[in-house]
Amino acid sequence: MRSFLLHCTTAFALTWGAISHAAPADFAGQLPSHEARHVADWVMESQDNTGLPFAVVDKKAARLYVFDAAGRLQGASAALLGLAPGDHGDANLNQRDLSRLARHERTTPAGRFIAQPGRNLQGEPVVWVDYGAALAIHRLRPAPAHERRPARLDSATPADNRISLGCVVVPVDFYVNAVEPLLGRSRSVIYILPETRAADEMFGWD
Repeated sequence: MRSFLLHCTTAFALTWGAISHAAPADFAGQLPSHEARHVADWVMESQDNTGLPFAVVDKKAARLYVFDAAGRLQGASAALLGLAPGDHGDANLNQRDLSRLARHERTTPAGRFIAQPGRNLQGEPVVWVDYGAALAIHRLRPAPAHERRPARLDSATPADNRISLGCVVVPVDFYVNAVEPLLGRSRSVIYILPETRAADEMFGWD
């Protein structure tokens, strides 16, 4: 029994040592916010992504970072987000007419999500972050001209990137070249940073 306990203790120490000394996430020269970098590094240190590719959505900066399972950045892009600030959404939005959502309901919920690829009602590929909440990452689609969605994505600041019903919307080329190959073929983990509370409170580290 003593040798068994010693073996378990040693194995735990080795495992913990490997995790606690894991290499930080590689942002490949990008300059993320402190919170985005902290979350990505925490994912690698804790192995919270459980060997899956992952993405970090920084709502305050209106940017999406896509990583492979080893924490190497595969792409970063500006993103359009929910019109209204806030970190919570209706869990049953997929049962409602989304075009009738009030302005305050058009939020991008924050949290940790196990995502999977799928298709929207138009048959287009999307990454379902939370199907029940009708929350997805998808490419830029045709929209009323007055919304100026392409111009918002191209603007120099995140101040005008709040326009969607809640989904994370990225340029077509970025979706095809970065999102679909990593997140659009199997399960992944999506971390959407909060904007009304601290990230450490939401994701549970000290």
